[in-house]
Amino acid sequence: MIEVPWYAYVGFIAFVIAMLLIDLKFFHTEAHAPTLKESSAWVTVWVSLAVIFGIGLWIIEGGVAGGEFFAGYLIEYSLSVDNMFAFVLIFSYFQVPIAYQHQVLFYGILGAMVFRGIFIFAGTTLINSFEWVIYIFGAFLIFTAFRIAFGSEEVHPENNPVLRFARKRLRTTSDFHGQKLFTMENGKRVATPLFITLLFIEVTDIVFAVDSIPAIFSVTRDTFIVLTSNVFAILGLRALYFLLAGSMNKLHLLKYGLAVILAFVGVKMLLESIHVEFPIWVSLSVIIGVLGLTAALSFKFPPKGEHTLAGDTPNTPP
Repeated sequence: MIEVPWYAYVGFIAFVIAMLLIDLKFFHTEAHAPTLKESSAWVTVWVSLAVIFGIGLWIIEGGVAGGEFFAGYLIEYSLSVDNMFAFVLIFSYFQVPIAYQHQVLFYGILGAMVFRGIFIFAGTTLINSFEWVIYIFGAFLIFTAFRIAFGSEEVHPENNPVLRFARKRLRTTSDFHGQKLFTMENGKRVATPLFITLLFIEVTDIVFAVDSIPAIFSVTRDTFIVLTSNVFAILGLRALYFLLAGSMNKLHLLKYGLAVILAFVGVKMLLESIHVEFPIWVSLSVIIGVLGLTAALSFKFPPKGEHTLAGDTPNTPP
């Protein structure tokens, strides 16, 4: 465990907020569909910042801390890519125009960071207080690996209890009003389809967080490393979505790679609980190797079907 003063957390959070404000206020002041060049630039920015942070951590705290950060970042980033399959389906279901999707994802990421922070500190407290929780996390990751590999990718918003509750309790409109989450109709404040979409994305991310947070505890139990690797992975998700969402079919085998990684970290967590140690370079090698192999196989063996960028494909909700 590295010793991190409280002001390091404050400084990191301030940096993240500043970067998000720069992104929102200076580069996305008007609703528009992000171009390939714009999305590529932002992906490069977020990945570069993560790499610089990881190298700095490596220099200051040593190779173990740096390796743990990069392993955690790769796990969370690859799982975030899997989230995008769900985002494509959600945006298609609610027929959200591409130009408005950035706004939803921006607030969705803010909410995701809050919930991830809560889960991280809760998970750290549980592990430090009850060592047997490791067995539950390890078994849950193995179960999740099978679910990802053999489960369905379909998303059914109409079956979500939180969404049904919101539609019953909130005044809503079926019309989009630019990037507004709420608007006024007939003198009453109503929620736009963007707010309902954001609500469902937040609920979906909580489900994904339940899967991903235990995974990173397999490579490190250091709260600062867990938090920073998660946040950097989430920050890059929005730009990566617009870069890849139009060709998600090209990564159709990714879920099997993620299943292998989750199964590996689950088994690793269980073995380490009985003092069978894995060097951090082993984790890094497995993660990079599996992701590289599944990406290569995805391109070599293209699928028959095709996902399209949400907003391009009509899909009328009930």
